[in-house]
Amino acid sequence: MTGHDRQDGAETGGPERELPEQAARAEERTDLLFGFPPSKAPGLLPPIVLAYIGDAVFEVAIRQYLIGHTNLRPHHLHREATKWVSAGAQARMLFRIEGELTEEEADIVRRGRNAKSGSIPKNADALDYRHATALESLAGYLYYRGQAGRLEQLIRLGLAPEIESASGGEAGGSEAPGMPESTEPPEET
Repeated sequence: MTGHDRQDGAETGGPERELPEQAARAEERTDLLFGFPPSKAPGLLPPIVLAYIGDAVFEVAIRQYLIGHTNLRPHHLHREATKWVSAGAQARMLFRIEGELTEEEADIVRRGRNAKSGSIPKNADALDYRHATALESLAGYLYYRGQAGRLEQLIRLGLAPEIESASGGEAGGSEAPGMPESTEPPEET
């Protein structure tokens, strides 16, 4: 028997020691995609960490939406999804939903917008990138809070103009609604 083995077969020491606690938390949370809950309450996580998981959650939501509402091949699905998850598109979506946010959600957005994220991608506007980080922080926060329904509601609200414009005049329904470039956020004063 090694120094890390117990008689009951469980290992002790190192990061493995936390696994039973994490497993217990995971069993309590059936709304996470996988049983790996965060190390602390979502409200205590740094906004950049929330944005990190929120980026993935938002991407999955958009992909699911596109697969459920279009008849596109994978290459076209990917191309369409990248339009929706760009910093500019996410910034526009945030402006559409800001008036519907609770005080708690608005605080998460504010924290995400003010977070220092390091470098900004070359193809993104700095202000759009900050707003996109804010939206992703909110997505991560709602995901970790188990509020997938609320997140879906906000995403649908943010997508509503594109959904309406795509279903309004196009026949066949095989084209995915894209993020029009003309949908600019209101100018800040």
